[in-house]
Amino acid sequence: MLLAICALASLAGIPASVYAQASDLRLPISLDADSTDYDGKNSMLMFRGLRLTQGSIGVEADTGRASKLDFEDSVWQFSGNVRIDTGNGQIRCDDANLHFAGHQLRLASISGSPATFELRRADSDQVTYAEAGQLEYNFSDGVIEFSDKAIITEGGNQISSNFLVYNIRERRINADSSGNGGEKVKITYTPDSRNSAQPQQEPVPEAEAPDGNGDGVQ
Repeated sequence: MLLAICALASLAGIPASVYAQASDLRLPISLDADSTDYDGKNSMLMFRGLRLTQGSIGVEADTGRASKLDFEDSVWQFSGNVRIDTGNGQIRCDDANLHFAGHQLRLASISGSPATFELRRADSDQVTYAEAGQLEYNFSDGVIEFSDKAIITEGGNQISSNFLVYNIRERRINADSSGNGGEKVKITYTPDSRNSAQPQQEPVPEAEAPDGNGDGVQ
């Protein structure tokens, strides 16, 4: 059953830099590598120490492979110490397949043990941290799907499940227990200590004033 986790909306706050990231997808793509080889038998370009950038979006990996040096409609395979910078966040993983269309990065299929994702919001010092065995990042829609022991944590609050969908733009997290026998959705909420109610003290009774004639009470 799909659950909309409204109570944890703070985990999916939208950073202003998300909009800058969307505009980055229309910028030119640059690529550099420590070395490049071409496998004519398999029609495959191979790179070592590959670095690819498009605006504030960047990808680094030990190795990269592609069937053609083209970003019109292609899939690039990255492996080994893969790091994907998204301007407002960062992904670290073992392997990633990046899908390009129209010279724009559209989708990243990511795997790791685990793959990790960090998001920093411009309006907060807190960092949203997530990890899972598999990630599907739709850059055009601003949506990340986490599967295989997925966990999202921020500020002491945590949600875990076999499947989580993080919609950055709509500020929403959906969770799925993956049917019968699947691991249940778990939520841990830690109240903000700054907002905790303080115990109220009983007022101290005032001393009775003298009547002014020095006789006191008769």
